[in-house]
Amino acid sequence: MAGLLTFVSARGRAAAHRERVVEALELLRHRGPDDTNVVVTDDVVFGADRLAVTDLTGGRQPVSFPPMGVTRGRYLIVFDGAVYNAAELREELVEDRGADFATESEAEVILAAYHHWGPSVLSRLRGMFAFVIWDGSARRAFGARDPYGVKPLYQLTTDDGVYLASERKALLPFVAEERRAAVDPANLQHYLTMQYVPEPATMHPDIRRLGAGESFVYTPGGPLANRRYSQLDLRPTPTGDEDGLVRRITEGLRDSVRAHLKADVPVGAFLSSGIDSTAIVALAAEADPQLRTYTVGYDIAQFSEIEVAEQSARALGVRNTATVVNPADLMRALPRIVWHLDDPVADPALVPLFLLAERAARDVTVVLGGDGADELFGGYPIYREPLSLAGVSHLPDSMQRGLRAVSRVIPQGVKGKSFLERGTTPIEERYYGNARIFSEEEKAALLRHYTAGIRHTDVTAPVFKEASALDDVATMQYIDLYTWLRGDILVKADRMTMAHGLQLRTPFLDRAVFEVASTLPSELKVPPRSQETKAALRRALAGIVPEPIVNRKKLGFPVPIRPWLRTEMHDWAHGILDSSGAGDLLDLDVVRGLLKAHRKKEADHSRKIWTVLVFCVWHAVFVTGQLKPVIPDAVPHRHTVPESLGLDPW
Repeated sequence: MAGLLTFVSARGRAAAHRERVVEALELLRHRGPDDTNVVVTDDVVFGADRLAVTDLTGGRQPVSFPPMGVTRGRYLIVFDGAVYNAAELREELVEDRGADFATESEAEVILAAYHHWGPSVLSRLRGMFAFVIWDGSARRAFGARDPYGVKPLYQLTTDDGVYLASERKALLPFVAEERRAAVDPANLQHYLTMQYVPEPATMHPDIRRLGAGESFVYTPGGPLANRRYSQLDLRPTPTGDEDGLVRRITEGLRDSVRAHLKADVPVGAFLSSGIDSTAIVALAAEADPQLRTYTVGYDIAQFSEIEVAEQSARALGVRNTATVVNPADLMRALPRIVWHLDDPVADPALVPLFLLAERAARDVTVVLGGDGADELFGGYPIYREPLSLAGVSHLPDSMQRGLRAVSRVIPQGVKGKSFLERGTTPIEERYYGNARIFSEEEKAALLRHYTAGIRHTDVTAPVFKEASALDDVATMQYIDLYTWLRGDILVKADRMTMAHGLQLRTPFLDRAVFEVASTLPSELKVPPRSQETKAALRRALAGIVPEPIVNRKKLGFPVPIRPWLRTEMHDWAHGILDSSGAGDLLDLDVVRGLLKAHRKKEADHSRKIWTVLVFCVWHAVFVTGQLKPVIPDAVPHRHTVPESLGLDPW
């Protein structure tokens, strides 16, 4: 896998851009500390910072194909990710197509498969990926991201051609200088609502993301054409064989974990107090009893998961390493975290994940995590909301209008007001993901330039349309699969681990698991007569996960920003507001008022304050340049022999 940066020239003058690409590639060195290489032709500059995970000696990127014959070097690829069925695809290509391979790399398998099967190769790949292929004979670029969006790919179109990169920061040097500090006002509003910038947009108006499950084609001089190739359909199906369905979950997850363990480097796993990561660890330990696990927590007991995670580690017989995070760690790490993010994401769990990954990267190059289980199996407590609101939401429209009018006269904070408001609001209006930070009224007061016509429904309405045949629980899952998972969870997972040259793999986000999870009826996710979530998954893991964990309430990777913003982090927060230079976009006095009320315990404003603080740090790093985080030099992993920078002819 690699941090990739490519340029496809619109005019056949790629070589003139080589030095700028080489310089910008340094911004991605953390993603691939083991080797850097650049290949140049008349049409393209392909650069890769490699993280060596498989074929340590022969898998240098970029890779060309075929390796022999008159068509030598027709194709070129840079690839980030992991293909877990690469060995099976290689065998099929050799036996059925007579393909010849020069390396054991996954990248070469993708190229050979593309040569023989064309774009349909995407339906055959099992894994996480972002790649760019150049076909020198057809003079055409082709690339894609995996269906879930685990691996990122950013795009910038200029008069000179198209640039593609693993991170946005590597494209900023190619944006017109006078526009490098531009901020997209619509996406600032979306961020303040959702705590992330929804794809395919970024906070920069000129740079876009290739969407999850999308591919692209670019012919020099023509348009950059993106298209969706994958649809993550949910198909809840009533079943009379619940035991069989539960067995399929267990079998699919066990198969996925074993596939995700394939690597030529040390593999570990993250371990929290919850069922998701514990399940991954339990199944991984079956195949690798020497598995190392990593946990993060705090000195504040109600927020820390260390004690429970260590109990699980002892029960499963794995060696666990715990990292304790304090307020000083958070304040010190945030500027660097924001630099790695590219766009602001106001999920406090970024901080412990960043520090957890830093510790794990000392021992291993790959870690397994439990991301995706909540979206697939119905794990978020908010998925129970349709059941709790049913007494109101199922009333005739005339009665709902009356109750809505009643809710308007109930004072804020009075019990029942929110219940009536949400129960009489259509799901298309009330649900837009797990994080709901600032309301429209609050944004109007906070933003210097608020536009009333920009609302969360701009993002969610097309997704709700696709989910129109689903019940409310499955609809909420579907919205999260296409928004929250891609905009928050997987951005957090990729950036915080790759910041340390650590590859995070997500066994729940696998075709073997999704095939069964997508068919679960809602009553096997959130049963109507209990407070349980992920009911079918919990049944599937009984006897695999330690019994106290199977029915443990979800903590959600909590971070004690609420008490810290009242104490150790209070003055630091004021300092960020005073020095960020973001006052031209936000009325920071509004936030100072929130901070004052929060300290006096008049209300819990911690998430709102944190959302603004992250944006202010981002603004100081990427807009004004007032804050320049210290980014340590990437250190090659001990298990590889790094090569010097290459500028290979092709």
